[in-house]
Amino acid sequence: MNALNSIQLLAVIVLPVLFAITVHEAAHGWMANRLGDGTAKMLGRVTLNPLRHIDLLGTLIVPLITFLVTGFLFGWAKPVPINGRNLRQERRDLALVALAGPGANLLMGVLWGLVAQGGLAFLDTSRWLALPLLYMGATGVFINVLLMVLNLFPLVPLDGGRVLNALLPSTWSAGFSRLEPYGLILLLVLLVTGLLGSLLLPIIEGTIGLLPGAEVVKELFFHRQP
Repeated sequence: MNALNSIQLLAVIVLPVLFAITVHEAAHGWMANRLGDGTAKMLGRVTLNPLRHIDLLGTLIVPLITFLVTGFLFGWAKPVPINGRNLRQERRDLALVALAGPGANLLMGVLWGLVAQGGLAFLDTSRWLALPLLYMGATGVFINVLLMVLNLFPLVPLDGGRVLNALLPSTWSAGFSRLEPYGLILLLVLLVTGLLGSLLLPIIEGTIGLLPGAEVVKELFFHRQP
């Protein structure tokens, strides 16, 4: 197989991206509901309907522009509403709610990896079936691992920042929280300068190497032979 060019990649990432974002956000709401806060469930956000989670700017426009300009996919969905006062142990449970999203991405990465493995099994006998499975599965692995690693970056408003904030002493936590209005700007600066990719791509590649279908993903996205 040849590496995907930009147009081919955009054509195959739609379904994996929608699932990656939708399940990620639904997982936040599901975990919050399990821990005592039913706000997201009451507002219809614990659902696999992508229309409930899509943000026009963050889910469609920004990812398209950043991908075409930098080759690195970056974006966001509508934040899931969480009322920490309803949680049983607020600081601990906020961290668990934050981890639920990346955890869902890891699970989906494994599942998409199995899809890619299935494509390999059919490659010699049914290329018409194998190729869609390979490209879709590999893209699903890459997108979900990318979103998982990106969201675990320790800067608010990302999930990793939420976890770090919950682990910090109360006095430090208050100061760290004040960075949130500037978090997105800092991330965009890191992205445009290439520093974000330099920091995250080795972690992304290493994580992918542990999942099923890794050889296909590396061939398509990292220009390496399996």
